[in-house]
Amino acid sequence: MELRVLRYFVAVAQEGNISHAAESMRVSQPTISRQLKELEDELGVKLFERGSRTVTLTQAGEYLLTQAHQMLAISDKTTANIQQTKQISGSIIVGCAEVPMIDTLAKAIQRLSEIAPEVTVNVYSTDADDVHERMNSGVFDFGVVMEPTIKNDYHFLRLPGTTPWGLLMKSDCALAQRQVITPKDLDQQRIIVSQQKSSANLVNSWLGSSDIGINIVATYNLLYNASKLTVAGVGPCLCIDGIVNTEGSELTFVPLSPKLEARASLVWSKSNQLSPAANAFLDIFRNVSSDIGVD
Repeated sequence: MELRVLRYFVAVAQEGNISHAAESMRVSQPTISRQLKELEDELGVKLFERGSRTVTLTQAGEYLLTQAHQMLAISDKTTANIQQTKQISGSIIVGCAEVPMIDTLAKAIQRLSEIAPEVTVNVYSTDADDVHERMNSGVFDFGVVMEPTIKNDYHFLRLPGTTPWGLLMKSDCALAQRQVITPKDLDQQRIIVSQQKSSANLVNSWLGSSDIGINIVATYNLLYNASKLTVAGVGPCLCIDGIVNTEGSELTFVPLSPKLEARASLVWSKSNQLSPAANAFLDIFRNVSSDIGVD
């Protein structure tokens, strides 16, 4: 598969129309049609269902689109990092889970922009499981993930600060009047929980007793979406503080007791060599973290 053909494929998938894709790629429609047919022949599968005006992806096409995005991201990042001048330049991709400690990352990016203005930092919001997967495949240079997290294959730097776990709920909920939420308060409650394995294990450890049973009504990987479910009345959400602003809203956050605090780390692969741009970012990140201080 040639990268040029993959770009044609992605363009058609996004436009849903071969003519429009040809215009966006500045090539002729017959060229794209021929290249896509050759790609299907090469792979031995049908990638598109072709209608009179539009095309839609088959199941195989959906899979290829996901892989194509990753392959092209790696290609673009590699090209940017190789085409360097004497001044540090290139592209960095940081996969970032939702963490209140993002301020450290933001300050590091700001300082990098002053020292190396030719470096572009791309922040991709996702969950920790996806961060690890994309770092292993070489798409992400760094990841920002909540603890506990797998560290055997990664270097890591802990971000300064902590944030408490608690229950995010509608302000008219009976539990919203509590000062703290105990495991017994959650017994048989309909709760929205994180789908990340590390977070689930952390909460289960906090619950402790096998006599405590919560009714998981929904799961989330991004808290903003979960907060909308809570507003809609689906149920309270077990989460960390500092992501959703409850001030002036119909939501209330109450911390857990015994206290359960979350930390976050910057991680990067031990097996993948960092580009000059990524090394420059890492040096600055270390300095910023040292200035702030780690609890």
